[in-house]
Amino acid sequence: MLNPLRATLLAAAALCALTVPTRAAEPRLSDGKVKLAVLNDMSSVYADSTGRGSVIAAEMAVKDFGGSLDGKPIEVVFADHQNKPDVGSNIARAWYDRDGVDVILDVPTSSVALAVQQVAKEKGKLLIVSGGGTSDLTGPQCSPTGIQWTYDTYALSHVSGNAAVKKGLDTWAFVTADYAFGHALERDAIAEVKRSGGKVVSTVRAPFATADFSSFLLQAQASGAKVVAFANAGGDTVNAIKQAHEFGLVQGGQTLLALLINIDDVHSLGIEVAQNLLLTTAFYWDRTPETRAFATRFKEKAGLMPTMHQAGVYSSVLHYLKAVQAVGTDDAKTVIAKMREMPVNDMFATNGKIREDGRMVHDMYLMQVKTPKESTGEWDLYKLVATVPGDEAFRPLAEGGCPLVKAAAK
Repeated sequence: MLNPLRATLLAAAALCALTVPTRAAEPRLSDGKVKLAVLNDMSSVYADSTGRGSVIAAEMAVKDFGGSLDGKPIEVVFADHQNKPDVGSNIARAWYDRDGVDVILDVPTSSVALAVQQVAKEKGKLLIVSGGGTSDLTGPQCSPTGIQWTYDTYALSHVSGNAAVKKGLDTWAFVTADYAFGHALERDAIAEVKRSGGKVVSTVRAPFATADFSSFLLQAQASGAKVVAFANAGGDTVNAIKQAHEFGLVQGGQTLLALLINIDDVHSLGIEVAQNLLLTTAFYWDRTPETRAFATRFKEKAGLMPTMHQAGVYSSVLHYLKAVQAVGTDDAKTVIAKMREMPVNDMFATNGKIREDGRMVHDMYLMQVKTPKESTGEWDLYKLVATVPGDEAFRPLAEGGCPLVKAAAK
């Protein structure tokens, strides 16, 4: 039998243990902070659509999250991959191995994104692609620590291609960028045109960052195709469309379709040249009150309206930080599991979801560039033609060839 005094002391101790709140566990961060790294084109054809603007978007997300993670610092660094896979891979290795980077972001230029995804996979580190477009990132070359956030070549081709063929634009000529992204975009677009009942009558490939599209455009013009589709991006798309107008393709009755074009590209072209152009996008600044509020803040810092790539960086950083906070660690596999579990709800996406192949599924938007009479201001450039639900816009999970999906099905 316990001594009465001892029993009283034990009861008091037990009561204190029940009534005194325990301190929440601090996050288990690998080096005492979260380090985000934006890797993109800072100096060439994709600098306006990604570039410094993507860094600003990441910094905005960090600030909106609160600036720190339970008192631990959040750092944003960046580098220019120069659109070269070897340069991008070397930077990624140094960041992961030496510099304590937890996640690499953005990575336009599909050949670079594929190379960096391989590095991230080898290191067991997280990669969230916003700028890189090839659907192979979530197909044959998918990764357990890779996410493709904003768009891909399948969605661009499916939404634009299907809509155009339904309008009777059923013969196509392609002017394609001669590298991984262009090849993937052309491949996915041709498949969609044929699936929709259309026909491809001409394809020609132009070198990356070419200045003179004349020979390629003359071939497309001579094909007599109803649609001349540009499977390129950035400055290549802008130059090709400008020169197509100079060569009279539109005046001759052909319809121009940009499979990937950003709002900065349309702004650069000018509404007189770009009017009536059909395009697919994951984000438009003037779509909702929330997108307008984000875009206004972004423009104050960047001087331009945000592209879908930059908006995607903001959304992905915010979701990543929420997941790190929820699980209390920056371990890549633990964090990505939580990111898949949590729906994506912000100004970019409503009830977005991350599939096991790494695809973040969200609505896509078929837009048309306004005419000068329809536009009410410098950045009032698009009108909404259709909202395509994510499950319809993106490739079905079972069709991508991702080994992770096959393994999960066994």
